[in-house]
Amino acid sequence: MTIPDMEALLGPGGPIARAIPGFRHRPQQVAMAQAVAEVFEEAGSLVCEAGTGTGKTFAYLAPALASGRKTIVSTGTRNLQDQLFHRDLPLVREALGLGGRIALLKGRANYLCPQRLGLAVAGGQLPPAQARDLQRIRAWAGRTRSGDIAEAGLPEDAAIWPWVTSTSDNCLGADCPDFDACFLVEARRQAQEADLVVVNHHLLCADLALKDGGFGELLPDADAFVVDEAHQLPEVAGAFFGMTLSSRQLLDLVRDTTAAHHQEAADQPDLGPALDHLTTAARAFRLAFGVEPRRGTWGEMEASEAIQEGLDRLEAALSGLIGALEGVAGRGKGLDNCLGRATDLLDTLDLLRGEDEQEAVRWFETGRQGFRLNRTPMDISKVLGPALEGHPGAWVFTSATLAVGGSFAHFSHQLGLEDPATGIWDSPFDYARQALLYVPRELPLPAQADYNRRVAELASGILELSRGRAFLLYTSHRALQEARSLLAPRLPFPLLVQGDAPRAELLERFRRQGNAVLLGTASFWEGVDVRGEALSCVIIDKLPFAAPGDPVLKARIEAVRRSGGNPFADFQLPQAVITLKQGAGRLIRDETDRGLLVICDPRLLTKSYGRVFLDSLPPMARTRELDVVRRFFALEAA
Repeated sequence: MTIPDMEALLGPGGPIARAIPGFRHRPQQVAMAQAVAEVFEEAGSLVCEAGTGTGKTFAYLAPALASGRKTIVSTGTRNLQDQLFHRDLPLVREALGLGGRIALLKGRANYLCPQRLGLAVAGGQLPPAQARDLQRIRAWAGRTRSGDIAEAGLPEDAAIWPWVTSTSDNCLGADCPDFDACFLVEARRQAQEADLVVVNHHLLCADLALKDGGFGELLPDADAFVVDEAHQLPEVAGAFFGMTLSSRQLLDLVRDTTAAHHQEAADQPDLGPALDHLTTAARAFRLAFGVEPRRGTWGEMEASEAIQEGLDRLEAALSGLIGALEGVAGRGKGLDNCLGRATDLLDTLDLLRGEDEQEAVRWFETGRQGFRLNRTPMDISKVLGPALEGHPGAWVFTSATLAVGGSFAHFSHQLGLEDPATGIWDSPFDYARQALLYVPRELPLPAQADYNRRVAELASGILELSRGRAFLLYTSHRALQEARSLLAPRLPFPLLVQGDAPRAELLERFRRQGNAVLLGTASFWEGVDVRGEALSCVIIDKLPFAAPGDPVLKARIEAVRRSGGNPFADFQLPQAVITLKQGAGRLIRDETDRGLLVICDPRLLTKSYGRVFLDSLPPMARTRELDVVRRFFALEAA
């Protein structure tokens, strides 16, 4: 098959330029598209970085559609999936005049389950707010064609969703009485028949993990795979190739068993005592960790007598429920499903409590009310690499932030890729004119006790110059909350803080108000696009090294050390560089944007590794003088 000429498709006189008003020819976009087309033809692997504004979405969609090969495109989030499928893909497809079939496929929890909707309606025991949402869902269920809950007009974290969607645990599969009306089955059928399917990393990794375990397939076989926002893939994969037991799984089991018992075996001895025992055991186990949320190693759990006693009670409660469910086995598919789930959860708990091993790390995390017990692979490349090889065909991994100091060695090692083709296409934006990097002179090292206060004082002065219009990105929730208490009395601008409202709502308010200051942590460092004057300043409190007390990080550092590597240079530094690039990337999102990037951490200039960070940032002007910052914003005001 002839490799499509991407200059002809994406060039100044090409079909996309003619069809899309305002489309701009970018040589970087054409070069990336040509590299993608060649990898598709060779069935090879490509790891590439495309700077902000390159137009990487069109740079992989155009060759994917033009190739005629069955392609799966995976994005980082469901929101990006929707944007890609409903906006970008139709534009490119129509411009190229191609009529291939396309499909959108999400995980099962994103689709309305008619069977569980019926159970929720029949149950009639929901709190008033959830009961009102249930009525809205019933009305929407009668007119939706896809069953995608993103269409329903309710928040994605609404409490009603677990009642009317399924999980892999509670889905009845082909035994479901509503199987013929299943929206997920229909979505998967369309994906099997489509020429291009848009998925997300969670679904891609779930499919890879299932195939690795020798079970069924979630995704259709394809000739080519494009992984966008690929820097997120290693972390997502770690969860899917690991093991988890959570309080939510246990309480969902209690809820579903209660409903199934009422529906299928109301005349049988009550399961109530066994269900109450499991509920009490799960909540008591959470309290054994203390009130405040925390993360820690399995060794910390083993050192606590209270936690070990809680684990014993949890195991006994699960065993008791299994015994009670065995007494009503065969009375209904719902109860039989709950018996299987309870057995699987007990098996998971037994495996988690077993002997530790070198290839995985066991750890826990607690929230305000819940807990998760985890087993995560120590080196994800050892499981992800073979899983990727199990999907023959072309692979393209792309993001605005994959390279560290111009090298893809860190990312390629994480995925177990051997000698992939690589490419870096810099942003077409004029950073030297549009942006200024300011590293203050007067701040102490982050380890000093008054560091957060000094950063807040500095930020307060800069925000006066920028007239608000800023993101303050923090590396921890604790630092964010301290900054809030320090800045709230000082600022004459609207102050928006992560956690006070859903992210989408905070961003909408930030754009609308025009002079707001937004304080955020991890989720605001990436995937956030605010164009124009509303965002003219990004202040980063310190270099984003992962918390040294994180149990997975500690275990991986020790594993690198045992293998003779340098944990800091081989693992911690590359991860921090990629995170900083993401945060800095929030500032300039358009060729007309103009803004100030402030990195408060003096280690950027005083430590030898600071050069790696600097070399990975866009080529913007740099200063250490506040007067230069003052003139930068004065010029804008003029």
